[in-house]
Amino acid sequence: MPEFSICCRTVGVLVGLAMLAGCAANAPVSKQAEPEPVRSPEQARELSRQGMLAHQQGQTSAAIEALQKAVALDPTDAAAANNLALLLKQQNRFEEAAGVLRTAIQGSPDVADLHYNLAVISEIYLLDLSAALSHYQRYTELAAEEDKAVTGWMADLQRRLQ
Repeated sequence: MPEFSICCRTVGVLVGLAMLAGCAANAPVSKQAEPEPVRSPEQARELSRQGMLAHQQGQTSAAIEALQKAVALDPTDAAAANNLALLLKQQNRFEEAAGVLRTAIQGSPDVADLHYNLAVISEIYLLDLSAALSHYQRYTELAAEEDKAVTGWMADLQRRLQ
C-alpha cells in the first residue's frame, strides 16, 4: 500500500534550456493566442531534485517552491506532482494538494499513486466521499496487487454514500 511519504528520484545533470524564437509577423492582429507554456523536462527534473533535497534538509517552503516550479515546467512528471501534493497536505493545504493531484491525473491518468493520494485527501480532509470512492476505485484498477485495506475503505464509503 502506498504511504504518505516523499520519495527522492535520482536525476541527471541539468541540461541547458534551448529557446526557439517564432515569427511574430505571421500572427493575426485581431486574435492573440495564449502563449504555450514553456516545457522543460530537464530543468523540471533538476528543480524536483532540489525540492527533494530541500525537504530532506527540513526546508519545506523551499521544497514546495522548487516542486511547484518543476510541475509548472513539466506537468507530466507525476512523481514531482505527487511529492508536491504530499508536502502541501503536510501543511494542511488540502484544497491546493487536491488541485495539484487533479491536474497531475489529467496528464498521467494511469498513475495509481496519484489516485490513491487524491482519494485519501478527498475522504479524510475534504469530506468529498464520492470523489474519494471514485479515486479509490481507479487506484484498485491500476494497482499491481489487491489492497485489502482500500477494498474495505471502498465498502465503507459505499455504505456511507447510500
